[in-house]
Amino acid sequence: MIELDEVDLTILSLMQPDARMQNAALAKELGMAPSAVLERVRKLEEKGIIRSYSTNIEPSALDLKLLAFIFIKSSTGPGNENVGRQLVKMPEVLELHNIAGEDCYIIKVRSTDTQALAQFMRVKLGKIAGIISTKSTIVLETLKEDNYLAVPTK
Repeated sequence: MIELDEVDLTILSLMQPDARMQNAALAKELGMAPSAVLERVRKLEEKGIIRSYSTNIEPSALDLKLLAFIFIKSSTGPGNENVGRQLVKMPEVLELHNIAGEDCYIIKVRSTDTQALAQFMRVKLGKIAGIISTKSTIVLETLKEDNYLAVPTK
């Protein structure tokens, strides 16, 4: 367990929605010297608490309007490492989760349309030895989609 103090938590809550926040603005918000804030951020990066900085792209701008979740069952049961290793390499797979229950994995995939999704399933998933069944759920409307974590306050 990594201990985070109130300053760390405030840094995380400010940076999570705006990773481009300037160090000077962050320091002003915290009432700290910019050098001290920069050091804090570097330590959060080194500890792996801040894992990366990314750009959140509107999927329709890339013609990726179809969102689907695919449940995957493998022949050797939960956590088939061979299946997982192959799925994680696919750029179409936005999320990969090993799950409890009847299925072994659930993946989140975006594609241009249902034909592209079917092609992905036939060509890419179809080549993975060990997948015995899939079940797809197509999203009709997204009401909320983000990866922001609820940062606790002390």
